[in-house]
This record gives sequence, structure tokens and C-alpha cells, in this order.
Amino acid sequence: MAHGDKPKTHAIDVHTPSVARMYDWLLGGVENYKSDRDACEKLLAIAPSTQVLARNNRAFLRRVVRVLADEYGIDQFIDHGSGLPTQDNVHQIAQRINPDCRVVYVDHDPIVLAHGRTTLQENKNTAVIQADMRETRDILTHEETRRLIDLKRPVAALFVSVLHCLPDTNDHNDPAALIRRVADELAPGSFMVICQLVSDDPTVRDGVTKLMDDSTGGAWGRVREPQEVRAYFRGMDILAPGLVDVVDWRPDAPPPPTAQRAKDWVEWGGLARL
Repeated sequence: MAHGDKPKTHAIDVHTPSVARMYDWLLGGVENYKSDRDACEKLLAIAPSTQVLARNNRAFLRRVVRVLADEYGIDQFIDHGSGLPTQDNVHQIAQRINPDCRVVYVDHDPIVLAHGRTTLQENKNTAVIQADMRETRDILTHEETRRLIDLKRPVAALFVSVLHCLPDTNDHNDPAALIRRVADELAPGSFMVICQLVSDDPTVRDGVTKLMDDSTGGAWGRVREPQEVRAYFRGMDILAPGLVDVVDWRPDAPPPPTAQRAKDWVEWGGLARL
């Protein structure tokens, strides 16, 4: 939240777990509370690979942003559901390649906004705006988005490990409807990065979904199956290596062998061009 953006007033609830703060704890961060840590312990009991999965997901974000900036020349990014600032945020990765890269972070969690404002206030090419990621029109017409992003040129829209926070609905709030809406607003040649938690095990899908829904007071969606995520990419040109467990997406080092991979759930998705 930079350059005069006025925050909405939302008190930080330290007693109800926050997905952003839980993710922070899983990544080894310190911006979390006992409620978040307790929820993570329960989550690990159901899906023991969760902490490794969170770190794999962060590594995927680093790789895909680097590829977009370096190989495709993308210099505009909108990061939906950005979470708490950590090491190697999108702007840091992209600006190492092109210092003129511009990034808009979107989140509705007040603690994310507070930390984002502090972390990014010295970087004129970044902004954090407070919005639900489903508020596409508000996001794209926000003064900070208009300041930083030229929607007539290609943009990378990031939905990294966030769509599982959204429930299925039969209206414009449905995750698939959200992706189509954003894609329709972006210039040809833009990119979409999508990954979310999936599992072939119904016990894991149902158990994690119930735990997270109960813990966060309904601020959760659903662990899905791979084919459901594939449907989000309908009509897009999915780039190599396709839709995969993110550890297999253009890895910097050999990915783990099958015997050492998570058996409970994975982060699954990829990169597509519009």
C-alpha cells in the first residue's frame, strides 16, 4: 500500500487462524500467532508434507517469475492473494532481471496490508492494495493499478496457492469464473500463473477442507482434484512442461524421486499464455 493509498480499517484477529499467517509459519516466518501455529499442527497431522509443500510452492513462484521476466520480457505483474512479504517477493525476483518491473500485490488480510506498506514503501514500482481477489473491476481500476499497470500491454496475473481459499459457487465469485474474468480483461500475450492444492485422496481433501474451514471461520474453499484445476486453463495456451506438481515445473535441480514425494497432497498447476 504505497503512495497515499488509504487502508480500510480492519482489526487484526489474533485468535482466529489466518491462511497468510499459517503460510508464513510454514515458511519459517515469525509474523504469526499461537492460533496460527496450533492450526498448522493440526494440518500437519492430516497432511504431513504440508511444510515441504509450502516451500516447494515458494520455489515455484521464484522460478516462474524469473522465467516471465527473463524469457518473455514481462515487466508487469498482479499478484492475487499475495500473502505476507517474505524473502524473494515477486518484485524482488523480477526487478533483479529488469529494475523497471512493476508489481501490484492484492490481499484483503489487514496484517498483510500493514506489513506490505512497511516493506514496500521505498519501492516506487510496487504497491499493495486491499481487496478481495474476486473484486476484479475494483482491482484493475484502483488508482495504484492504473499508476503502475498498462492494461494495453501484456501482464502476468498470478494466482499462486490461493484458489483453494475460495469456495465453489454458481456465480461470479466461483474460482473458474474469476479466472475467466481476469483473462478477459488482460491484453493478448498476457500470462496466467495458477496453482493450488490438490489431492487424489478423498480423506485428505475432505479432512483438510473441514479443518481449514472450521479453523479460519469459513475463510477457505476446497482442496480439489487435478482435473478441476485443469479446467481453469480452458482456452489458454499452456506452456511446457504443462500442468504438473510444481516441483516438476522447470526445476533448478533434479526434483525428488517418486519414493520421496508427498503422498497426501501436492501443489499443482503451471503457466499459460492468453
